[in-house]
Amino acid sequence: MSSSTAASGIDRIVEAAPQSLCAREPHVPADRLVAEMVPPPRFDSVRFATYIPDPNQPSQREAVRVLDDFAAGLGGAHAVSGRRSFFGFGKAKAAKAPAGPRGVYLDGGYGVGKTHLLASLWHATPAAPALKAFGTFVELTNLVGALGFQQTVQTLSGHRLLCIDEFELDDPGDTVLVSTLLGKLVDAGVALAATSNTLPGKLGEGRFASADFLREIQGLSAHFRTLRIDGEDYRHRGLPEAPAPYSDEQVTKAAYATEGASLDDFPHLLEHLARVHPSRYGALTDGVKALCLTDVRPVPDQSTALRLVVLADRLYDREVPVLASGQPFDKLFSEEMLRGGYRKKYFRAISRLTALARDAKGLVEA
Repeated sequence: MSSSTAASGIDRIVEAAPQSLCAREPHVPADRLVAEMVPPPRFDSVRFATYIPDPNQPSQREAVRVLDDFAAGLGGAHAVSGRRSFFGFGKAKAAKAPAGPRGVYLDGGYGVGKTHLLASLWHATPAAPALKAFGTFVELTNLVGALGFQQTVQTLSGHRLLCIDEFELDDPGDTVLVSTLLGKLVDAGVALAATSNTLPGKLGEGRFASADFLREIQGLSAHFRTLRIDGEDYRHRGLPEAPAPYSDEQVTKAAYATEGASLDDFPHLLEHLARVHPSRYGALTDGVKALCLTDVRPVPDQSTALRLVVLADRLYDREVPVLASGQPFDKLFSEEMLRGGYRKKYFRAISRLTALARDAKGLVEA
């Protein structure tokens, strides 16, 4: 091999060196927060027709039917109660808002497809994308922080529909803030749809949270119709077990061989997440085609664990495969954490990271 050939080979390796999330400190302007209030890439193409109900769970098929009717009822002119028409379930009614529910709450455990159905509702609502919004509870509170309360009300009041995924019931201050915001939006004629997590301290199975949700939103509860969605985690329904963790060498080689991959040491990444606001975790993963992690180990404390949950959600939304060495993902959280008030979040993170690990299997095989 000539020296020039060898040099060009080295250049190619250097050019292909994976990026590092720890080297990123993204800034997210307020206008981007508004523009990105649409279903994330994983749910960009979902529709009611692509939701596959579990044949053993009739509540799943019923939820599709009710939500499809609800979406059809949002096709008329935007409404302010008493002045313009507001459309609830079924056919449109003119003149003034009906007394019935102006929103739906999807109640169910992790992995029953609540986000799929919520995104399908957004897609099925016959309105321009600029007239409907979709985001997590965290993204909504970040929007209020960026724009201010009154500006957020003005920005969203012209919408037909606001979908809120994973409504947080574990922060009383934020819950009151968002409930007040939703009250203003309901008065402006905006239809609402939401899913939620479980309150801390709620032990046992903790799969359903409708009573907690309706109590926490206080005066808004009458505006929501609850749809209970029974079932098991679809991400593992009939699928093979997630692959076992790989070696550091396998993960590193795959990172160098995969265009757009990132490569980080897991403990260092956890430290970096503490320096980046969770509202920026989506931007943190911009352009990343695969996340490669070495030395995965149990998280040391609950604050770190909750940040990791947010990152797992953003990776799952963006369909970023996760290739890892070290401990398997079901060992990330201690037994104490999995018995505590945030258990539902931790199980969701394990479920989603396991699915992403399965997606990454081909990176090593290739």
